[in-house]
Amino acid sequence: MLSFLVFEGDRPQPERVLRHAHLLGPESTPVSGEIRFESGLIRCTKPSGEATSLGVQVGLDQQTIDELGLAVGDRDDGVTPPLGIITLRTCLLPERDRPYLLSLELARHRLMLYLNKLEDWQLFDLGTDSEITRLFERARHAFTRALVAQRTGGDADAHGFSPEAHRQAVISLWLAVEAGERLTLESARRDFIPRVTGKVFEHTLETSPHAPPSRQRATQPVLSIDRVGVAVPNRPAIGCTVSPASFTESAQRVAHESLDFLQVPMRWVEMEPEEGKYFWRNTDQWIEWAVRKAKIPVVAGPVIDFRAKCVPRWLYVWENDYETLREFVYEHMKNLVTRYRRTIGRWVVLGGLHVNDNFHFTFDQMMDLTRICVLVVRKLHPTAQVVLEITHPWGEYHTANRRSLPPRLYAEMVTQAGIMVDGFSLRVQMGQPMPGQSARDLMVFSSMLDRYAALDKPLSISAIGVPSGVPEAVGDPELDGLNPGFWRGVWSEPLQADWTTAALTIAAAKPYIQSITWQELYDMPEPAEMPRGGLITVDGTPKPAAVRIAEVRRAVHEGVLPEPLNDPAWMPGAG
Repeated sequence: MLSFLVFEGDRPQPERVLRHAHLLGPESTPVSGEIRFESGLIRCTKPSGEATSLGVQVGLDQQTIDELGLAVGDRDDGVTPPLGIITLRTCLLPERDRPYLLSLELARHRLMLYLNKLEDWQLFDLGTDSEITRLFERARHAFTRALVAQRTGGDADAHGFSPEAHRQAVISLWLAVEAGERLTLESARRDFIPRVTGKVFEHTLETSPHAPPSRQRATQPVLSIDRVGVAVPNRPAIGCTVSPASFTESAQRVAHESLDFLQVPMRWVEMEPEEGKYFWRNTDQWIEWAVRKAKIPVVAGPVIDFRAKCVPRWLYVWENDYETLREFVYEHMKNLVTRYRRTIGRWVVLGGLHVNDNFHFTFDQMMDLTRICVLVVRKLHPTAQVVLEITHPWGEYHTANRRSLPPRLYAEMVTQAGIMVDGFSLRVQMGQPMPGQSARDLMVFSSMLDRYAALDKPLSISAIGVPSGVPEAVGDPELDGLNPGFWRGVWSEPLQADWTTAALTIAAAKPYIQSITWQELYDMPEPAEMPRGGLITVDGTPKPAAVRIAEVRRAVHEGVLPEPLNDPAWMPGAG
């Protein structure tokens, strides 16, 4: 049995303690199992006795400061200003009869992650006088104090752990998360200009034994020998998803001024709302505007997406008849590719099939549908890029849904099955009460990208974003277990803008990232993706995040750092 002591005197409700709880195995692979909260302990049941990690939402906010009497400041036992309510994880831990102290194990993992990324990102030259190093050393000292105090003054109800051990562990975790975010931004500052100016790709060409023939050097990604993943030849492109119904003058203006490309989702429910009756007009007008007037490329998809908001009602008649459903998928893919193949350069053919939570498929059916979608594009549009979308990239859904596939395993199985895709795209959304969309810190975000880069394929981000305000559904008691938390403060337009600058800069600095797509251009009355998650308000006013995206795009084109990151002391959410 794997169990963890939750050191809170008020015996919190299970819905709060187990928010976004999930299990992870080696290589951060999700593990199926059962997680429950009883008698102050989180108990984890899993099929095997292998070492496992617990991921769970944790409060590093003002409420925690008040409850533990923490001080904000530079003293040894002080913490930085609130970091938010974010999802964190423990190290891989063996089963034992005695419970672990959750806060201590969360701190242990974050210290380990910091050291691992310090090596991966080759940032050993920070120096002892760096603010990042000082924060980490304070975190390490607090962790040592927690280890010393864990069996001092504990009682039976706390399984022998002392309140002071928990308090010091929280301080250690807090400081380690702050140090990790600063380290992540420092890595982005160092790598951004070499990446966007092509110097990283040139270095990879010179040093990699996998470099292609000279005539292909300008267009082919190259496997790196001193970095994770591949290096792509082109600078990262910045784009945005445009819903068909948002074709307004303000949307066109922001798109023209701020974006390198448009992504048209082509949701099945919008393209074929009634069986056999296609509605092309809204999608046509965006594509025509992009190609003829704005003269920017268009990315399509995901074309096949079985999420509830993307599937037409009439298709549910066939959800238990795979052979018929398969034919509908084939015909739908063929119709869309045939119509738009002269205007689309990249097809995101399939999204989120591995989650298996609306329409349900066997493993063989998942592979069969993937192969069909890829082959249709290969046959009808052989010059286009073909990409598969990975949703819920941290994979927490798999703990409760054994019929699903872990996301990275799905990508690996596609490659092993010989299904030829040009790359994978990731959907990274945070901040609304839905599975897989809890808030996470910048180091976890950057580390996740590196993990998928190990697939040795170019990566794109097909939907990235956070809201500019707290979604109304967050206050719904029925959704309390899915409360997404927040990052460094309650979601607002300024915080959305800061997160945008940080996240896009981190992603654009990665040599394997070929494009980044913001999740939605316009705040729609009934959004398909995220309430308040667009770059333009309902009344047509551009948000600060739209300005920040334009700044990042301009920095990519000019080979300079985005403006806020020119200040080494800048931290998002600092006001």
